[in-house]
Amino acid sequence: MSSAFEIESPVPLYVQIKNTLRAGILDGEYPPMSRMPSESELQAMFDVSRITIRQALGDLQKEGLIFKVHGKGSFVSQPKAVQDITSLQGFAEAMQESGHEIVNRVLQFRFVPAPAHVAQQLGLEARTTVAEIHRVRLLEREPVSYEITFVPEAIGKRLRRADLATRDIFLILENDCGVTLSGADLNIDAVAAESAIARALEIKKDAPLLRIERLTQDSDGNPVDFEYLYFRSGAFRYALRVERKRTASVGRTKRAK
Repeated sequence: MSSAFEIESPVPLYVQIKNTLRAGILDGEYPPMSRMPSESELQAMFDVSRITIRQALGDLQKEGLIFKVHGKGSFVSQPKAVQDITSLQGFAEAMQESGHEIVNRVLQFRFVPAPAHVAQQLGLEARTTVAEIHRVRLLEREPVSYEITFVPEAIGKRLRRADLATRDIFLILENDCGVTLSGADLNIDAVAAESAIARALEIKKDAPLLRIERLTQDSDGNPVDFEYLYFRSGAFRYALRVERKRTASVGRTKRAK
């Protein structure tokens, strides 16, 4: 790892060090759960003060890339997916923006009569044929999510010819199928892992999972994609910023007449 820094750079030294260590974590130089070099070792490595090292490590901890154990030092966290809930993106699309490696395992692709809830969500008659796709998503080579996707039969026939192992379905819909996506409705809850999902995610049966139901619409408001997304506990979180609505009377004091 290079320890050369631009002293005259407007980027503070601790940020340059943080970025260097961050790259080492994401590149696998520091594997998950491995111990990071101590503060004194990092001081010698980068030839900077202890406070500069502490600032860099503090930022890495805030980003969730490392965690500290009292008396033992800093350790690399297991990969955790963080996705902005205010933006409609596929999992790989969002994670690759953060520099993460994403791999898909396609476990199943079949055409089936739509279950009642799926048919209702997609606006189809009961038991209309739909495509059902099962995929496991791996973040930094660790399984973090299990996805079950349902799309209408016509779209499914297009997806069957696509490379689902390396591409997001959203991007395939837009770039290959000419479907413009507009938004999605999400419902989030917690469930216990069923046997098949537990095996795919390498966790125990009945382990807690974050489950997201996502119904995606095209630009005309028609439902085109309904999914069940199951995320391992501790491997994923959604990030959301909300603004407080203010009425005209908020913060105002009425004057007595």
